Parts: sequence; structure tokens; C-alpha cells
Amino acid sequence: LPFPLLHVDTTYKFGEMIEFRDRFCAEIGARLIVHTNRKAIEDGASPFLLGTQKCCGLLKTRALLDALSAGNFDAAFGGARRDEEKSRAKERVYSFRDAFGPWDPKNQRPELRNLFNSPIQPGESLRIFPLSTWTELDICQYIHAEDIPIVPLYFAKERPMLVRGETLTPVEQPFIPLLPGERPQMVR
Repeated sequence: LPFPLLHVDTTYKFGEMIEFRDRFCAEIGARLIVHTNRKAIEDGASPFLLGTQKCCGLLKTRALLDALSAGNFDAAFGGARRDEEKSRAKERVYSFRDAFGPWDPKNQRPELRNLFNSPIQPGESLRIFPLSTWTELDICQYIHAEDIPIVPLYFAKERPMLVRGETLTPVEQPFIPLLPGERPQMVR
């Protein structure tokens, strides 16, 4: 590949995902750069302890900004889709970010007929989401049509899960605090 692949390790990942990522990058001959906010992880950053917004700020935003700076990159490609959550519904294909990195939906440049406004100033960056207008079905159909390998973690299988009401959380994540009397259950 003519460019490196940058992967920002945002949380404690499943061993299965890391193995797949590393093997796939080796198979396609990609130079993989992995960047992690180690200090935040060492300090115990967890959505259960800090709340989702602060935890994501440390493990995603800070790590990505540090990685962009370290690699002297102006842009990062991502796989986010607008239909994944309501906060992404206003996200653009070219998502402008100031020097502090957060997304400001009121400060996004218009995209008219797929004309993208990409000039940036020093310290600014772009997040580019080429799949943002795709649906989950579009993704599945493309994966099938192109025979693209995917990590087996996405397939249903029996695994230990923490069951809280209607929420299932994989217990492979080491930072999940158990409530009194809580124990993981095997769930398919």
C-alpha cells in the first residue's frame, strides 16, 4: 500500500480482534501503525468509572490527536456510518476538526454534489468517512460481493457475557466492574 494504516487502539481490545487485524495487515502488506493512550489505560480509564464522554475523550480523541501529530498526518479515514447512532447523523464525509480535535456539527463545511472542501490550516485535520452514507445492509452486501474477511467476533457464538437488564457486555474487557452478586453467564 502506498500509505500506512493507522489504528488507534481506543480501549482494551479482544485478543481475537488484534490477531485478525495484525494477520490481515500482514497478508495485504500494509505498514500498520498502532497508537494507544497508554497513560489513560494505566490510569484505569473506563466508561464505567469516568463516564462514556470523558473515557472516549481520553481513549479515542486524545489518542487520535497524538497519533496524527506523531505521524504528521492531516487526515484520518474512518468507517463510521451515519445510521450507527443519532450523533453521527450530521457527520459529513469530510469532517473538519480544529486543533483541539472535537467534532463541531455547527462548524462543518457543506458537501454539495460530492464536492469536498478539504483545505486546512496547520494544526487542523480532517476525519474522512467514505462509508458514512452506507447502511449496515450496504456494508454486508459489499463484504459478501468482494469476499472480504471479517473478524469472527462479529459472528454469533456462545461466550461469557455480563447481563444487566437487556444489555449484554462481553467480559473479555478487563475494566468492567461487577456489581454485588453479578457473575458472567454463557450467552449465545
